[in-house]
Amino acid sequence: MKAKTVTKPVGKFGSAIGKGLIAGLVGTVAITASQMIEMKIAKRKGSTAPADAASKALDIKPATEADKQKFSQEVHWTYGTLWGIARGLLSLAGVKRWTATTAHFAAVLGTAMIIEPALKVAPPVKEWSKEDILKDMLHHAVYAIAAGLVYDAIMND
Repeated sequence: MKAKTVTKPVGKFGSAIGKGLIAGLVGTVAITASQMIEMKIAKRKGSTAPADAASKALDIKPATEADKQKFSQEVHWTYGTLWGIARGLLSLAGVKRWTATTAHFAAVLGTAMIIEPALKVAPPVKEWSKEDILKDMLHHAVYAIAAGLVYDAIMND
């Protein structure tokens, strides 16, 4: 007979956060690939919106354009990875699998559509083209699905 493992609440919390960070990192890899493919097809340059938003929120100003590009990448990867914690907390709260992935997608997309206009680094969503809204939705769906699949695979519940 196999012994039953009892996990303390702190252990469950830590596990959900740690696994969420892993899922968030994979989601960030996925959204980065999605954006790079779209930029290549559309022949457009990358956005500095992550650096612009973080610069305003944190009162940081990169010294050079190269520093701004580097800072933008650092913010992008940190922000995406940290959003994985939300996926872990959803699971911890009993919201699992596709329901959690859908909620995670809505939270990440909704925040992106609110934060950048609020910080005045992007126009309000009502001024975006339908194409830009759909692209943003697609990229964030790629993120949430990748993060959700990884989280569910490593959670084993």
